[in-house]
Amino acid sequence: MEYKHFSHPHNLKLYQVQQGQQLRCWGCHSPCQDSVYACWSCNFFLHEHCGNATRYVKHPYHRLHPLILVPRPTYTSGSFLCNACAAAGTSFSYCCAMCEVDLHVPCSFLPPTVNHPAHQHELSLSHVEFPATEASPTSNCKLCHQLLQSRQWSYSCRKCDFSAHTFCATREVKPGLYQDDDDDGDVPEPDSNGAGSSSEAPAGDAVAELLKLQLEMEMAAHLAQMMAACKVNFKI
Repeated sequence: MEYKHFSHPHNLKLYQVQQGQQLRCWGCHSPCQDSVYACWSCNFFLHEHCGNATRYVKHPYHRLHPLILVPRPTYTSGSFLCNACAAAGTSFSYCCAMCEVDLHVPCSFLPPTVNHPAHQHELSLSHVEFPATEASPTSNCKLCHQLLQSRQWSYSCRKCDFSAHTFCATREVKPGLYQDDDDDGDVPEPDSNGAGSSSEAPAGDAVAELLKLQLEMEMAAHLAQMMAACKVNFKI
């Protein structure tokens, strides 16, 4: 069965990774296991959860705007810093260009709760909703004992004062979380004439505008890179 993904010009085929094969996902740059979408002529591979990621999500971390899935960073540096794990990324991200919010695809779909053999209680995903009003105190991860940054997401058991990096606590991904379900909180209430409130745009229009902005920023970033390259060549 062939599959078309917006980030790649060729059709992809579902492939079962064989034992010993070393394939890397272009969406999140992590090793591929189990099934992947593959274009062998380009050595392009996507995890199923990266290939099936929805074009936008309404994430509780950033309630102001939908986060748009983009195949490359919108910044001229060509990279982004994930608001969840604080690691750099150069490929797929869920992004709000207006607010400079960026999440790796796997970080976007972390399960709300996990269990870990190092702790007897269930651990809950903790994050400060963007924009944060104040920083929480820093601590050390109870699993790797390295610094857990104050704005970094974590899994925690507040009862036991136990906190851990998300990537230390789990590698699980829950695709399909935070999909648009047109809940009542996102639909404008009708006015006395039966029309929607003029102060709020429909969710679909808002997403279209954000996607347009993302694309414009990508084009501007590529133009800036081309101009910088031309200046270097001119000096030489």
